[in-house]
Amino acid sequence: MLAAADAALAAATPQAPRHLASVLDEGETALVARLHLIRAARDTIDVQTYIWDHDDAGLLVLDELVQAAWRGVKVRILVDQLSAFGDLSLIDRLARVSPNLEVRLYNPTFDRAQISPLGWAAGIVCCFFRFNQRMHNKLLLVDDRVGITGGRNYQNRYFDWDPVLDFVDRDILIGGPAARSMADSFLLFWNHPRSVPLTHLRDVNRRLRTHPDAPGWPPPRYADPSRVAQARREATDAQWIQDHILADSLRVGTAEFFSDLPGKTETPHERAALAFTRRLMQLIAGARHEVVLQTPYLVMGDRATKIFAGLRRKQPPPQIVVSTNSLASTDGFAAYALTYKHRKRYIKELGFEIYELKPHARDPWLVYQRTRMGNGTPPSPEQAPTEPAVFAHSEQGGLLGSHGGRPVPLESGGLRFSLHAKSLVVDSSFAMIGSHNFDPRSDHYNTEAGVIVYDHRLAARLRGAILRDVRPENAWVVAPREPVPVLTDISQAIGDVSSSLPLFDFWPFRYATDFELKDGCAPMRPSNPAFYSCYRPVGDFPDVAMTPKAIYTRLITAFGLGVQGIL
Repeated sequence: MLAAADAALAAATPQAPRHLASVLDEGETALVARLHLIRAARDTIDVQTYIWDHDDAGLLVLDELVQAAWRGVKVRILVDQLSAFGDLSLIDRLARVSPNLEVRLYNPTFDRAQISPLGWAAGIVCCFFRFNQRMHNKLLLVDDRVGITGGRNYQNRYFDWDPVLDFVDRDILIGGPAARSMADSFLLFWNHPRSVPLTHLRDVNRRLRTHPDAPGWPPPRYADPSRVAQARREATDAQWIQDHILADSLRVGTAEFFSDLPGKTETPHERAALAFTRRLMQLIAGARHEVVLQTPYLVMGDRATKIFAGLRRKQPPPQIVVSTNSLASTDGFAAYALTYKHRKRYIKELGFEIYELKPHARDPWLVYQRTRMGNGTPPSPEQAPTEPAVFAHSEQGGLLGSHGGRPVPLESGGLRFSLHAKSLVVDSSFAMIGSHNFDPRSDHYNTEAGVIVYDHRLAARLRGAILRDVRPENAWVVAPREPVPVLTDISQAIGDVSSSLPLFDFWPFRYATDFELKDGCAPMRPSNPAFYSCYRPVGDFPDVAMTPKAIYTRLITAFGLGVQGIL
């Protein structure tokens, strides 16, 4: 892959840029691509992420980075403190493993690597605006020539290695001039005052003083050593890399890497600080025919709402297709509650066609089985593992999008999928893959990054991947309830008043609900006159067991408008 990136750089000119681009949809491919690049690095490796867990995937990548440092490669790791590593002994080993490896934590609360629940609460009380701002960027950059960015963090569930819940996610590998923009962005974050070296943190410094002998770096103990060994073999198998990554890559022209600045919320009125967010809004505002959007959390901020309202006024208005999570698939039920609250606005006023991922979506299930169990017949959902009592932390589980992401219990069993990809295709002409969730947190608080590729072929591939995820076997469609004379008008009038209130939005009969395609019918848009004859309603929260979290969803719908930006 480095050779292909070198070829793109050699052929590029300022007037005619050239890039190697490869969309990484499958977890196995995304992980092996990272391992391959780390092993191929000759000079530098820069890694930036939001979550780094100490499970198999997290430890495997860390071990590969340590091995790279030992052979002389300069390795820099920047992780948001709120979700960094989670083990002080691991942090101690990283702090002293090699002079070629340096780790910094972004925006540490009270200058500590780890924070207790009490400290978490104190951080909100004493320094809320600083505590609320997080570094959400994801980047792996090798030799300033080729990089990976997108939605994935370093945790099993981002690479199809979790036996209970795996994310449907997406990265893009890009080699060429855009990699230099990645390097410039990383340096801005690395040198920012909020990026603190491990040895400057109070708890780490105390541990170093009380444990003066370096702990070394013992080989990690993996829960599934055979799976780790397989990934390592594939990372060094030139034919595997050719068949699974390079064969599907494209040689494209213009590709731009954008990132918000680390001072985004310190200077909220400076346009440069919002570079990536502002560019996304500009691209959407220019749509003429179609916007295909995939986002885990459909919680539009004021600016995005105005832009989509402007598109709705165009004649004819562009078609807006949105792929997002259902309550059954999401790990961020609080954010989902606000999606639920504003369904009518999204559908009627903004013209969205909303498709919610099913928790046992068929295509991701088959991908999982192919990559982990071979090409045989996949087992039924009843044969898949059942949920444990506690989930590992995930990106959007808590109020600030960090810890405690446990999905709602379901009526069905089996391996569950949750949408985490953040992607955009406009007019089938250009595509964006990045970390931006298209919500107020991404607009105003978190720093975000991504790549925009101006290539019809790549845009067509990404559009096809998103539209695959909205097929009837993979998603429910959200549409207005079938009208009932008089009763519908009365219900909607009460619902309009209820939903306009910041508090006490308790009316249970919402404007829209989820629908499923009937057997023997062909898929169609909700605007089709035959829609209700071919789709049956399955309720507002299909497949969700009525548990406290389902009740919490309605409560947040009723009371949560004031904390929309926090969620």
